[in-house]
Amino acid sequence: MAISQAMCTSFKVELMTATHNFTTSSGNTFKIALYTSSATLDAATTAYTTSNEVVGTGYTAGGNTLTNVTPTSSGTTAFTDFADTTWSTATITARGALIYNSSASNKSVCVLDFGSDKTSTAGNFTIVFPTADASNAIIRIA
Repeated sequence: MAISQAMCTSFKVELMTATHNFTTSSGNTFKIALYTSSATLDAATTAYTTSNEVVGTGYTAGGNTLTNVTPTSSGTTAFTDFADTTWSTATITARGALIYNSSASNKSVCVLDFGSDKTSTAGNFTIVFPTADASNAIIRIA
């Protein structure tokens, strides 16, 4: 079992069918769920699953709701991002995460691989998203 960072293949197809709406005013709701090192998540992941999702104090199944950054472009690259998110007073260990669209049957967007287990003990567990620009945003189409 492994977690491999990737933009999900099903997400790429669903962009072509207007399944996902990232606008901040009337868009879909996107969430981020955390997973243990026993999870199998990769480009072939099509939807949120509870299999090997983190269990611990301060964490609720399904994860946190994300705050979108309005999609924009720079040069020939379109991008969107999310505000950082925190699980407060959490005692959890996570190896990766799945961003998914809870407004569209929990369809997957992308898998995040933390590179190793990350732990918080009665403290904040924070996902810090990269800068929202054409070179770094978490979702970019070049």
